[in-house]
Amino acid sequence: MYATFWSLVPPVVAIVLALITKEVYSSLFVGIATAALFYAQFHVVDAYTTMFRDGFIASLSDSSHVGILIFLVVLGTIVVLMNRAGGSAAYGKWAQKRIKTRKGTLFATFALGVLIFVDDYFNCLTVGSIMRPVTDKHNVSRAKLAYIIDATAAPVCMIAPISSWAAAVAGVTADTDGLDLFMRSIPYNLYSLLTIAMIILIIAFDIDFGPMKKHEDNAVKGDLFTCGNRVTDDGSMRAISTKGTVVDLAVPVVVLIVCCVTGMIYTGGFFEGESFVKAFAGCDASLSLSMGSAAALLFTIIFYLVRRVLTFQDCMNAFPEGFKAMISPVLILTFAWTLSNMTSLLGAREYVSAIFAGSASHMTAMLPAIVFLVAIFLAFSTGTSWGTFGILLPIIAGINLPSELLVITVSACLAGAVCGDHCSPISDTTIMSSAGAQCDHMNHVTTQIPYVAVVATVSFIGYCIAGVVQNSVIVLAVSFVIMAAVLAGVKKFAK
Repeated sequence: MYATFWSLVPPVVAIVLALITKEVYSSLFVGIATAALFYAQFHVVDAYTTMFRDGFIASLSDSSHVGILIFLVVLGTIVVLMNRAGGSAAYGKWAQKRIKTRKGTLFATFALGVLIFVDDYFNCLTVGSIMRPVTDKHNVSRAKLAYIIDATAAPVCMIAPISSWAAAVAGVTADTDGLDLFMRSIPYNLYSLLTIAMIILIIAFDIDFGPMKKHEDNAVKGDLFTCGNRVTDDGSMRAISTKGTVVDLAVPVVVLIVCCVTGMIYTGGFFEGESFVKAFAGCDASLSLSMGSAAALLFTIIFYLVRRVLTFQDCMNAFPEGFKAMISPVLILTFAWTLSNMTSLLGAREYVSAIFAGSASHMTAMLPAIVFLVAIFLAFSTGTSWGTFGILLPIIAGINLPSELLVITVSACLAGAVCGDHCSPISDTTIMSSAGAQCDHMNHVTTQIPYVAVVATVSFIGYCIAGVVQNSVIVLAVSFVIMAAVLAGVKKFAK
């Protein structure tokens, strides 16, 4: 079954089960078990051993994975501290006085998501923890909050030259200037640009459709969850200080951003003489985020002690509470990484690479559109956009393509990777968007898929046009017009 169609069956099984059962843990486990059985040729004992040795244990032995888990737990602790210090409550009161409408709340959430463009993981959890009290007060559904968080995480990072995503892209393109190629691909990254445009349009014109419309209609009546498991505050996030102000939220968040950015340029060699841009491109994102968040946590504790908004014991009690707050995303990420490991053992990457490399050289104008579809399928099935463009970009770079067509095709690969990752139930950013919004994970997945499908369809049309005209201005203009027309039709018929 190695490097055959069967190598893609386990992730597909997990995704289908998750969509049917609305339960992600058992679905992922079944996918992992299926992969193990395939790999061991149905020898049960060997499959069981492989599942743990090369699956769970290997995924938790990966230093980059451990770094992300440390970042999650530390960030969860910082969030608990900010809430207990009264910073989030104070910001909620401040925002409530200045943001008078649901529309204003949604635009504020979108703007914050765009501003935090350094890293998608950091974006998901930070935007959610800051804006959740505000959106709750204006009766915005948790599903809508999760969608805006998710849609301004990876798509924004993918068009930001200074981000961990730019670093990842630059690192997988051999024998070429990866950062320059990334920069040139930005105007053609239709999925990311159209997703941002879609958020603006659906907020401005109150457009909701599919399952999301039901969630938003119910939220207006006071039900922020609609269905699925109600993700509630167990009390660990409530303020225990009456001295908290907006400063107690703003200062830790700013320090967290500064520390994480500093960590990125440090691991990239900036303080050894490397340029800022190259240091960012060569950083270790996982190590940077864990180091930066730990430094920000230490600062936050000292800051609150000096201001006397929390006692030392209050700060120490936040550690186990922060860990508990992140148990769900930690578990889902562990299962998702394990499934990815098992799928790799089956040769899924080799299978897709062989098919693509064998036929790509014979494609011309339709190459960007085909690459876009392949990237969506691979990212959706594996739950990783980085892994997807890590597989496809070296193949694309190795094809003898004209300069402009190469840029368009690279952009289509990046856009497809973001698209598939955006709507995959086993994607880490999808999981953390649910965590940031404290939204039931499968509610988030099912409500955002129709939105992703609309943008993906328009993007596919745009890449069909791009392969012919090879002009970013024309392609973007036509794609935006199509998007606006589609949303206008949706608004008319969704009533």
